[in-house]
Amino acid sequence: MDTQPTSSARKRLAIAVGGATAALLVAIVPKWEGTVLKGYRDPIGIVTACTGHTATAKLGKTYTKVECEELLVDDLIAHSADVDRCVKVPLKPHQRAAFVSFAFNVGGQKFCASTLVRKLNAGDYAGACAELSRWTKAGGIVLRGLVERRREERALCEGLTS
Repeated sequence: MDTQPTSSARKRLAIAVGGATAALLVAIVPKWEGTVLKGYRDPIGIVTACTGHTATAKLGKTYTKVECEELLVDDLIAHSADVDRCVKVPLKPHQRAAFVSFAFNVGGQKFCASTLVRKLNAGDYAGACAELSRWTKAGGIVLRGLVERRREERALCEGLTS
């Protein structure tokens, strides 16, 4: 089940991250995260709910579609703020969307400490986009879903898709 934010949630997201970035994010993140209306453990044991939400997820708790939409928008805004805090060079909407999607998946702390961000801040946009392809493991195991997600994020970052 995929959850797309309601028009009011989309508007809040667009105001926070920009319309073009918001449109790309609501297309890519739910596709890869999926949406589950009950708290569960992800493949590496992290309690997760809704559309990849982990911060306040409760194992076994049932969530409504509206709760999940709000959590998704809150999470996208938070991870966009992580990107803004750590990236010191200008980004085009497609690059920003790719990096927010990535930060959403790995967490702001790992994003900010990554070689990807170091390359990006040094002006090596191509090298930063290429770094996405290295992040395909969860719990030390390469996951096909992460390989595919990173391929799409990298193509988005490089402007090869929109």
